[in-house]
Amino acid sequence: MSEKRTDYLSWDQYFMGIALLSAERSKDPNTQVGACIVDANNKILSVGYNGMPSGCDDDVMPWGKIGGALENKYFFVCHAELNAILNYGGGSLRGARCYSTLFPCNECAKAIIQSGIKEIIYLSDKYADTESTIASKKMFDMAGVSFRPYKSDEKKISINL
Repeated sequence: MSEKRTDYLSWDQYFMGIALLSAERSKDPNTQVGACIVDANNKILSVGYNGMPSGCDDDVMPWGKIGGALENKYFFVCHAELNAILNYGGGSLRGARCYSTLFPCNECAKAIIQSGIKEIIYLSDKYADTESTIASKKMFDMAGVSFRPYKSDEKKISINL
């Protein structure tokens, strides 16, 4: 009798991999972010990536980071975590986990808290010193939403399409 293989993906690796793959859908030229929301039984509930709202022609929308408020992307782009929350059509997200390739901003943190998500696993916290991220962490702490960095074992996954 043969033994089962032992080099399979952990749940964290699998779900962060889904978040990373989702980020590849983003058309943002600077930052591609993906998110994957899962329930307590390790079932994928929803995914999302950062992009323009549905129905907005992303060929005419601004993608830059400079210029006036209506000339850059910041007023327009919908973040990955918010998209994943809004993409879910199955009812409550209470008690779910969210895997994100970037620590959520304060606006996404509010949506995460309000939706009932209870844990964030993030790949990057490159904006840790910004007021937005500090506010996110403060709200998560107050609302009982735990967060932890993704622990990478530097496993390489290749997908050829």
